[in-house]
Amino acid sequence: MERMARLAITLGDPCGISTEILLKMLPIIAKKWHISIYGSSVGLAILPKTVEYKLFDGKLLYQSIEVDWIDPTPEMSSGDFQIGVPCALSGKCAVEAIRAAVIDVMSGATDALLTLPLSKTALFLAGVDSSGHTELLQKLSGSQRVQMAFISPRLNVVLHTIHQSIRSVIEELNSDSVASTLIFTAEQFRALLKTDNPRVALCALNPHAGEGGIFGTEEKLLEESINIARNFFCNSTVIKPHFSGPYPADSVFQRAYKGEFDVVVALYHDQGLIPIKLLEPERAVNLTFGLPFIRTSPDHGTAFDIAGKWIANPNNTIAAAELAHSLLR
Repeated sequence: MERMARLAITLGDPCGISTEILLKMLPIIAKKWHISIYGSSVGLAILPKTVEYKLFDGKLLYQSIEVDWIDPTPEMSSGDFQIGVPCALSGKCAVEAIRAAVIDVMSGATDALLTLPLSKTALFLAGVDSSGHTELLQKLSGSQRVQMAFISPRLNVVLHTIHQSIRSVIEELNSDSVASTLIFTAEQFRALLKTDNPRVALCALNPHAGEGGIFGTEEKLLEESINIARNFFCNSTVIKPHFSGPYPADSVFQRAYKGEFDVVVALYHDQGLIPIKLLEPERAVNLTFGLPFIRTSPDHGTAFDIAGKWIANPNNTIAAAELAHSLLR
């Protein structure tokens, strides 16, 4: 009999919607996974009292489903937390859960990692030197390079830069770094899409792709990046990516959505995240390239404004679990 795949799930910020999302998705994903949850039991304790569950001896029992529960911060008291309100303690809980889960997935105790949303505000209050999951996972795993990607049935996006200011994106823009992102993207999507000819489109920085220099000259640099990436693969007999662009950002995502490109490389966070969240709000999954293990995450945040109201939609997280399972297989 084939062994059931093992999925580590980090709870994220216990004061957000993560615990609710987790309970709603368990009856669905437990059919395919042996599940281990890493997070503070405070996330359960501060839920509305109408939610029935049992937590005992490192196990969670919910609707006849039993899963492992690993709490790296058992000293936490629910009286110090308020649902819907991030704090230093909730940030500490989230980080310690990630540390524990990464150790297990790196050792082979679990097969893949699914991270539920954490709060960057809470991380800051906790004194954590990291701007998000991606950077933290890179540091904990010792990975030389990682790239944030968003995968969905009709639109795939890779971010050249992640959590930094627009000013710094422009100041640090150079042809070699963008070319490196294009090359890395092509290599990763070759495996993901099972094609030797991934079609990679690059976003322009300026309106109308600079309009021939009228609105900016950065597109000349981006054209050079594409040429560098093309030359990198010119002698390859295995992979022949098709790089094109830079295209105006106001049209390239729709073209990709209609099937013209396999993936779009966006230059900064919101350039790539606005279209993916608009066009694929429930099906887009955050996938981190470059880690020594599979890591997926839903494409939404902690939603403190609706935490505890029992109205959060688990579909995006279910899609994240499905992608992790398909990548394993």
